[in-house]
Amino acid sequence: MTMPAKMRVTSPIKGAKAPLRVVPNSRQRVPAKPVVISTSRHAAQTNPAAAKATAQAAKLARRDRVVLEHVPLVKAIAVRVHENLPVHVDLDDLVHAGILGLFDAASKFNPEKQVVFSSYAKHRIKGAILDSLRQLDWASRDMRRRHKQVEAATRDLAAELQRNPTEQEVAQKLGMDAERWRTMMIDLRNVGLISASTRGNEGDDLPAPDFPSKPETHPDSICAREQLRSVLGVAMKTLPERYQKVVLLYYTNEMTMKEIGGILGINESRVSQIHKSALEKMQVALEATGITSAQAF
Repeated sequence: MTMPAKMRVTSPIKGAKAPLRVVPNSRQRVPAKPVVISTSRHAAQTNPAAAKATAQAAKLARRDRVVLEHVPLVKAIAVRVHENLPVHVDLDDLVHAGILGLFDAASKFNPEKQVVFSSYAKHRIKGAILDSLRQLDWASRDMRRRHKQVEAATRDLAAELQRNPTEQEVAQKLGMDAERWRTMMIDLRNVGLISASTRGNEGDDLPAPDFPSKPETHPDSICAREQLRSVLGVAMKTLPERYQKVVLLYYTNEMTMKEIGGILGINESRVSQIHKSALEKMQVALEATGITSAQAF
């Protein structure tokens, strides 16, 4: 038996049944080491849907974190808008609409444009609140038209009769029966076009009915807000003049940080730094007086 030219067999002892050892020839090929591929990278390459889902989850997590950090901004804007609205408009509804605007801002924000998120989000939040007020218009055109008809008929009858007309007389002039008149008056009262405290002539001697007011319109709540403004004013005086300007322009004049930077002659990032530092200094000043939150009022 002859061995191939590329291999030779050796035995340590002649005649012994020792295990054979194969000595490879220098020309024999040595198998290459196996290549180890990263499991995560391989999974991302072989499963793009999973990679996309992971990126989307990370994006949503960043958005939710930004939203939670800027919820106080929503409440501040909602309070400022609510101050100029009728008392029947609920503040919580404005906050809810503002949070939806904040979510929209966080989803569409592009950090590559070098704009501070709070400045960008402020306009989105206020716009969402105003849009909600337009959608929840407290009286439709048809109801306003009916209200004008009632007012016109009442004025005409009052001039003709030289006294305030009764509801039956106004209904008769408008060509309505008693049932339809009552239904229309209820609708007008529900949307606030006619005061719920109005009565017919037959009830003029009765006192107006009492209705509970909202908590923010209570005298103690109004007093607490005035005290809070006073305390914040004292804390403001502890700030340097430039810091005071930034706070006043941002919260009172509702200017963006970019606009404030143009007035003060500094860039937007510097305005953001001053704003943050001013709030921290005011917090220290308030804590020194024993005030740690607005709940103290």
